Amino acid sequence: MEKNLFSKNEIVTAAIVLALGLFLSAMGATYTFYLIRTFDNTLSTTGSAKQRVTSDSVKWSTSISRTVTEGNLKKGYADLVDDLAIVKKFLESKGILESEITTTPIFTNEIYKYNPSGNAGPREYSLLQNITINSNDIVKITNVAKNTQDIINRGVFFSNQSPEYYYSKLAELRVSLLGEAVKDAKARAEMLAKSGGRTIGAMKAASSGVVQVLAPNSIEVSDYGQYDTQSIEKEVMVTARTSFVVR
Repeated sequence: MEKNLFSKNEIVTAAIVLALGLFLSAMGATYTFYLIRTFDNTLSTTGSAKQRVTSDSVKWSTSISRTVTEGNLKKGYADLVDDLAIVKKFLESKGILESEITTTPIFTNEIYKYNPSGNAGPREYSLLQNITINSNDIVKITNVAKNTQDIINRGVFFSNQSPEYYYSKLAELRVSLLGEAVKDAKARAEMLAKSGGRTIGAMKAASSGVVQVLAPNSIEVSDYGQYDTQSIEKEVMVTARTSFVVR
């Protein structure tokens, strides 16, 4: 009698396990079907818009420097003050306003030198002062940056970098380009849906990509955004990713 009861319990347990398995399988199938329908009814596309702009401000970074021994450190500072006066006079003679010129304090760095036997040589110091010009006159600064020989001829250790060009209305332009990028994304979605015999409905989501400020005809985009500062003429590009209901 006890043996038959045990067999009956086994049958009941097996039936419960089987029923539970069928239930979970049915739930899994229902959930999968729901996901498939959800994904099938959504179409995601990326659109873009770009516009050519002309830089409206320029930054020109330059510096003056001297290398002196420890005994001539005081004289080195005085010489650098004279060098700065020469540079400022040159810049002002080219029409650059004093308000457009920014200078930093003099940076002093010790130069470590050793003789062939490994002993430290006489102490020397590098004196450096940065001079930055910020202006809205693109043409003037560009021309001056190309012709600085007069400063060097005066015995000044003058270094300069290529001017950097910027566009100040980037935030406003981004807003208008974003709208155009969304329109482009929608047009792409309509074309893709039409090719499959379907149409798009309401937009479910939209997000903006980073702004790319590129040299004309450049394709050097970056996931984190790109800002070309070497070209006066630039192309500003904005992307938008959208999702639409497909009917």
